[in-house]
Amino acid sequence: MPDHPDPALLEQLKAHLEYYAESGIDRFDPKAVRGALRLAASVRGEGKSPSRRPQQSEPSAQASLFAESVPESVRDSSLEEVRDDLGDCQRCKLCQDRTHIVFGAGNPQARLVFVGEGPGAEEDRQGLPFVGRAGQLLTRMIEAIQMRRDEVYICNVVKCRPPGNRTPQEDEVTACSPFLERQLAVLQPEVICCLGLTAAQTLLQVRTPIGRLRGKIHSFRGARLVATYHPAYLLRNPPAKREVWEDLKRIRSLLSSS
Repeated sequence: MPDHPDPALLEQLKAHLEYYAESGIDRFDPKAVRGALRLAASVRGEGKSPSRRPQQSEPSAQASLFAESVPESVRDSSLEEVRDDLGDCQRCKLCQDRTHIVFGAGNPQARLVFVGEGPGAEEDRQGLPFVGRAGQLLTRMIEAIQMRRDEVYICNVVKCRPPGNRTPQEDEVTACSPFLERQLAVLQPEVICCLGLTAAQTLLQVRTPIGRLRGKIHSFRGARLVATYHPAYLLRNPPAKREVWEDLKRIRSLLSSS
């Protein structure tokens, strides 16, 4: 071990341990530890990166599979094009009270995309996704799988804050979800993590409760999709962090095996 450990790695380690402690986890499966060490090594550049696609002249098989399964009507050349088409959106009543449209943020080459429900008060104020208390918890969740927030992409089903942080209504989801589909068509992620019921039901086109959707690996246009509880739910129900930790380990395994 080096005499002077990388401060960034120490900060990540601290974040991991804090998340585990809050989740009530006080022991570790040796296999999980070995897997985490391998993934951490790849993040440091000692192996294949878990957060970026390899540089290559031909599209990867995963990207090709995603592209082939995306309808022609939602294919775009860039996230900027999708954002320009969204414009100063007036397509549903959510535009009436918003401060900012919250389009999304992160790495446009991300292998992992997190999809939430909609912006909250702090997100509406800043125009960025997941920057409030739930966003701080999401950051720790990302770090718990040996990744950084700037290595993933984060967005929501609806791009404007629902009043009082209520659940988006069907007409609002219908108006906004095409832009989410177009974002995903550009990003072509390997893994999508749906945070909460609205995101999971929107992408999977089901009415199944989140408790029955989580714990499984679903498919969305060639990407693998994992549904879990929203960080805001975890703030209200800390015991659910144990279940979310199982979902995060599933995501980590998908990324490290591809």
